[in-house]
Amino acid sequence: MAKTMIMDHPMIQHKIGVIRRKETGTKDFRILVSEIAMLMCYEATRDLELSEIEIDTPICKAKVKELKGKKLAVVPILRAGLGMVDGMLTMIPAAKVGHIGLYRDPETLKPVEYYCKLPEDCASREVFVVDPMLATGGSSIAAIQMLKDKGVKNIRFMCIIAAPEGLKAMQEAHPDVDIYVGALDEKLNEHGYIVPGLGDAGDRIFGTK
Repeated sequence: MAKTMIMDHPMIQHKIGVIRRKETGTKDFRILVSEIAMLMCYEATRDLELSEIEIDTPICKAKVKELKGKKLAVVPILRAGLGMVDGMLTMIPAAKVGHIGLYRDPETLKPVEYYCKLPEDCASREVFVVDPMLATGGSSIAAIQMLKDKGVKNIRFMCIIAAPEGLKAMQEAHPDVDIYVGALDEKLNEHGYIVPGLGDAGDRIFGTK
């Protein structure tokens, strides 16, 4: 059974508090999002399996632990998800990176794929899908379904801030996916923004309006 983890680490909570502030500028916002992703990655990889191997230290032979089995991949949802990639790679530098691009059709309000590029062996990897905000959940649900359609079986989803509506939708659509959330907020407003949230994460990361 998949789990949902709401992060309670003091460093994560502190940094989320800073990026919520409207006076936090693009440069600091970008750095902090990366740092939050790194700290969340540390928590989200806690249950990765280890195997024991023998090595030579400068003194003698020794048995040590190393990550076992499945290789890892990070798949950001464009464009805001890009802000979390460097922080993830700081923790898991051997991971490969894929990209999924989605936009919302103005008529149907459904997510439409415009870009998808994944590592060739993605189906055999443990895949972390990352997006700073989980609002309605539409894009994230669609992105994970795209991965499943391409044969990916081991998927984890990571976001910095989630609305209860989006989290519920994600849990119902993908009950087999572990979800890691930096902070669970109050609600969505009538425009689909998370309250209190932090505004548009993509605009704040890239300095656009």
